[in-house]
Amino acid sequence: MKTRAAVHVKHGEPLTVAEIELADPGPDEVLVQLYASGICHSQLHQLHNPSSPTPTLLGHEATGVVSAVGRNVTHVKEGDRVMVTWVPRDTSPEGPMVQRAKYTYEGQQHDTGVYTWAEDVLVHEQLVLPIDPDVPMDVTAIIGCAVVTGVGAVLGSAKVQPGQTVAVFGVGGVGLNVVSGAKIANAGRIIAVDLDDAKLAFARELGATDVINAGSTDPVQAIRDMTDGGVDFAFDAIGLEITTQQIIEAVRPGQLGSHRGGTAVLVGVPQKPATINAMAMLIGERSFIGSLGGSSHPQVDFPQYVEWFKQGALPLDKMVTKIYRSLDDINEGVRALEAGEISGRSIMVYREP
Repeated sequence: MKTRAAVHVKHGEPLTVAEIELADPGPDEVLVQLYASGICHSQLHQLHNPSSPTPTLLGHEATGVVSAVGRNVTHVKEGDRVMVTWVPRDTSPEGPMVQRAKYTYEGQQHDTGVYTWAEDVLVHEQLVLPIDPDVPMDVTAIIGCAVVTGVGAVLGSAKVQPGQTVAVFGVGGVGLNVVSGAKIANAGRIIAVDLDDAKLAFARELGATDVINAGSTDPVQAIRDMTDGGVDFAFDAIGLEITTQQIIEAVRPGQLGSHRGGTAVLVGVPQKPATINAMAMLIGERSFIGSLGGSSHPQVDFPQYVEWFKQGALPLDKMVTKIYRSLDDINEGVRALEAGEISGRSIMVYREP
């Protein structure tokens, strides 16, 4: 079949909205007519990385309706509402390999990872999960990345416990989900750190108990002053060297023979190596962990995220602060995200459900 997609043709140039051709689903593939897709900051890294291959397709969080399935697919069927994600639903060591998707563009066949900046997608069945038919399909599009990455980092990777203290560096789409995850975990204090006062105010609306503008205040010292030495967990939702260094310094030190120090959690995607304070790690017995996809188990976690959304505990409708009504708006969406104009998460809605 033929459909439209945003094709990354050449670095430094706008995406090309063009026709691509998809084959019938293979044995382990699902064809999905997309309803909505999120616009994630990690795609900006791909767009600006000259070593990433082109042409390619981008996007990795969406909702849609199944158009067709391969003969081995049993967990969804034609007509089902689904979420598309980059996190395989079977994360066990014995889980099947996720094959790359194939598409034809300008007469040449190419392969790509998961993609959702397209009106229809053909993806491996591991990247497709059913969604309840009674929930909105627009704002739930961000579950596939922003939610699983942010909330998952708190509950899956860090396992924050009630009463523990949390700091979040960077409160964009993922950072706001870290804030929401910390609130769901009943954290005792949730400190949001950013350079944008509007984003900090928004983070407070979603559950941050304190905010720090790192442009006017030393965030590490402020956090230490607020928490008598440092937080239990500090999350870097940006991935810059300075924020990676700051989350280590912002967690509390331990005491030899008594208790270990706090845990720094890297969530944002780093674009280059970072130098960290190894002495602070050693003397303070601090821990540093990475969180890729929130150590999540989508078959269990995604339904829970939907349930929290229904209950109002996970306010996806507030997190989605900008909606574009066409794939043709993708370059404007990328520009606005890069310019820092998106307070939460932006999405594209391709059609009515």
